[in-house]
Amino acid sequence: MAKSKRIGILTGGGDVPGLNSVIKSVVYKATEMGYQVLGIRRGWQGLTNMQSTAQSFDEEYVRPLDRNNTRGIDRTGGTMLHTSRTNPLRVKKKEVPAHLPADRLARMDRGDGSYNFTEIVMENIATLGLDTLIVIGGDDTLSFAHVLDHQGLALIAIPKTMDNDVRDTEYCIGFSTAITRAKELITRQRLGSHERIGVFRIFGRDSGFTALYTAYVTSARCVMPEAPFDLDRLIELLVQDKQNNPSRYSFVIASEGAVWKGQQGADFGESDAYGHKKKVDIGHALAEEIKQRAGEDTMSSDLTYDLRSGEADMLDQMAAMTFANIAMDLIAAGRTGRMTAVQGGRYTHVALPDPKLGPRKVNLERMYNAQRFRPHYSEKCGLPLLLTVEGT
Repeated sequence: MAKSKRIGILTGGGDVPGLNSVIKSVVYKATEMGYQVLGIRRGWQGLTNMQSTAQSFDEEYVRPLDRNNTRGIDRTGGTMLHTSRTNPLRVKKKEVPAHLPADRLARMDRGDGSYNFTEIVMENIATLGLDTLIVIGGDDTLSFAHVLDHQGLALIAIPKTMDNDVRDTEYCIGFSTAITRAKELITRQRLGSHERIGVFRIFGRDSGFTALYTAYVTSARCVMPEAPFDLDRLIELLVQDKQNNPSRYSFVIASEGAVWKGQQGADFGESDAYGHKKKVDIGHALAEEIKQRAGEDTMSSDLTYDLRSGEADMLDQMAAMTFANIAMDLIAAGRTGRMTAVQGGRYTHVALPDPKLGPRKVNLERMYNAQRFRPHYSEKCGLPLLLTVEGT
């Protein structure tokens, strides 16, 4: 009897609306093509910690997927496969699975308190008999996919992140729902009753797309990592906005990675598995500065995890389903080492992005008025639906 074709699929990093739609669409298309699908639980952790054999799957980390157990998952948020921020290149000592022999672990020791589990991941993929691995993630998760691609593993990547900052694609799953939710939350939290100046903190460690697009649809000012800002000038404009508003309030949207010129201590704490430290809460810090410098009553609101919960909006649902089907078309054509993408407003696929290049950035000259802390609204004719311009 011929060996069954088998696909693995995992989700890594933060969850976003639309992940379950990708999983379901992959399973449905794979079933039509005669593939078996194995869901890898908890992202890369599943492939570093599992104890599967060719005859028996580790139920903690491997789940066979079919049309029955994925039928209704696209109606809920999160990811049915769960997720983690495990980086197989740097597994910390406290995260090492207990079943690994000491001599094996010693060979993988990086000498910095962490271990390189790449060979373990490759072995586990071979044990599972995977012909192709589908990896759904953002910059961090896909950075290890890039490593596996260079090891010769057949894989397809699907970009997801509310930050919308994966290179070589104009769109990542989760972005539209995040902007839609942010707009709704800001509308509900308008500050007229108490006549305050508000700071809405939003996702965006390295790139300002989420803040910029939320500002675009709420007619707000925004600050972002790409453009360290003049704090006094921003406060001056926010005070003017409040005075000119009949309801006597104003607000600014701040990416979590935004900093003002001369700001100290933007990062703190221990680095995570991908080298990221925690960011100082720009919302709280900026609100305090406004209060002290302008004597205005302020409010800081954190619009982060609310944006990644619940079901996907129409655009994210459609993008998730389309990316999944493009991935399966690539597998059917024998094309791997590719990432599904949107370029020029059109669906396509590209080579896996090089992690050394870092996240995609906002084109400040074309998309942002740094003097007024606002998006550019003019000269949009001819741009794609989501207004992405060359160089972003």
